[in-house]
Amino acid sequence: MVNLVAAQKPLIHGLMKMAGVVPYTLEIEPGTKMNFWVPKETLKKKSGAGKPTNPTKPIKPAVLLIHGFAGEGIVTWQFQVGALSKKYSVYIPDLLFFGGSYSDNSDRSPAFQAECLVKGLRLLGVDKFVSVGFSYGGMVAFKIAEAYPDMVRAMVISGSILAMTDTINESSLNRLGFSSSTDLLLPTSVKGLKALFTIAVHKPFWFPKRLYKDYFEVMFNNRKERAELLEAVVVSNKDTKIPHFPRKIHLLWGESDQIFDLELAKNMKEQLGEKATIKSIKKAGHLVQLERPCVYNRHLKKFLASIHSEAKISSINTV
Repeated sequence: MVNLVAAQKPLIHGLMKMAGVVPYTLEIEPGTKMNFWVPKETLKKKSGAGKPTNPTKPIKPAVLLIHGFAGEGIVTWQFQVGALSKKYSVYIPDLLFFGGSYSDNSDRSPAFQAECLVKGLRLLGVDKFVSVGFSYGGMVAFKIAEAYPDMVRAMVISGSILAMTDTINESSLNRLGFSSSTDLLLPTSVKGLKALFTIAVHKPFWFPKRLYKDYFEVMFNNRKERAELLEAVVVSNKDTKIPHFPRKIHLLWGESDQIFDLELAKNMKEQLGEKATIKSIKKAGHLVQLERPCVYNRHLKKFLASIHSEAKISSINTV
């Protein structure tokens, strides 16, 4: 029997290509490969050859879209790519152990994901970008900004936190009724998958049981490695400090987010200081970019336009 979710992948791939992005796999280091969706115009083919030349530097401002834990890059950002690609060079990676990305390195930390992403972006000719991080991807985005501040023009963070401390992890799991992050984010049954989706949205979608079953079969591979990623996310309270981020950070949140609630986002804004702004979107939960894509895109594009405008003014003033 045909898996309905797997059968939709060629359609999503086709839509991404229509939006101007195509897949490109990079060897980050021996034993580590990452799949990116990159602007088509940066991969010009040699005449008469099927394989593209080395990627060229993007001609438009670069935007990096970093996915969360329950779906790979283009699944998470399928409604944002087309909205952004006319004005921006959009890069959508699959983090390690998602999509086609993998590593034989034993490091499972968000910092290692960040390091691999930056190495990949440099190979793609990207030296500055705005990062947009969702959930787990937001934690990776913070690590990039901390370790490579000169590369990050600004950040947009949705449904994420600076770090998953012992306290936040325990409090969130108790509130949601789960014993571990693995039980929540790596369900072992269709029933568990339904529970995850119910928590992740403002108003549960109705899907036939067959669709849940098909999604479960194709979206939860590399379970051992992903469980290790979840373990590596949690850090001790005493080891946590708030880095100084010199760039603007916009927190774009679902008002009904149950996983990282709005109050947590407001507290984080205060911790981040005057460079941080916050906007909540009504009738949206954790999966805000999928539930309310038009509203989300409008706020995202407004913020990106402000950053791009500031960059142009700065460039003029330095001439």
